Amino acid sequence: MSPTPQLELIQLDDPAAAAQLAAKRLLEARSEGPQLPLGLATGRTMEPVYAALVSLIHAQPEADRRAVLRNWLSFNLDDYVGLSPADPRSFAAFMASRLVQPLGLVSERVRLPDALAPDPAAEARRYAAELARNGGIGLQLLGLGLNGHVGFNEPPCAADAPCRCVELSAMTRRQNAAAFGGDPLAVPHRAISLGMAEILAARRILLVVTGVAKAPVLRRLLTESPSAALPGSWLRQHPCVTVLADRAALTGA
Repeated sequence: MSPTPQLELIQLDDPAAAAQLAAKRLLEARSEGPQLPLGLATGRTMEPVYAALVSLIHAQPEADRRAVLRNWLSFNLDDYVGLSPADPRSFAAFMASRLVQPLGLVSERVRLPDALAPDPAAEARRYAAELARNGGIGLQLLGLGLNGHVGFNEPPCAADAPCRCVELSAMTRRQNAAAFGGDPLAVPHRAISLGMAEILAARRILLVVTGVAKAPVLRRLLTESPSAALPGSWLRQHPCVTVLADRAALTGA
């Protein structure tokens, strides 16, 4: 599997090594200027990334650490419609427990869509406008779903699809069922998600893919022509994408 001219592919030994390098890239993005907001993701792939990032930030000299935290601004990709930020299954709670609280960040600096908004479609438009007012994403962190989604952009998804309220596929609900007692039917059917339009507008993109289960979809992303059938394949049209993949995700073994 060879990367396209626009795509840098880095193979790591295991998920821990991929997480460490992803965390290093995120910290560099928050330490350099001029700064644009980070785009952040959730999910099991991201748990070791945030653990590594917290460790790296705490290891910084005090002045540098304070500067990173003082200037922090990030926008998450998505959250489930109808889940309160206090619900441990929400992505707001995920970010609070893995980033906001360990770093002592001001919670307003880690932004997510309002999952309890009475009009999710209007909230999606508001969230996209808020991101635009802050200059758009500098470095966007992404994971890759088994069906090729990035964010909650389920297939089929056009490259210009905007931030919106989306219906989650049965595959995605199965993939995310662990947080809901293993029951896919308990996973919310809708989410607010940044679209491919906002993702592809990021200055740089960092895609982290680990584990043997992701090998088939990663192979498709690296080899197939971009199409709505595989939303992640639109990343091949972006001028600055880095894929961090462990050996299992690249070889299927």
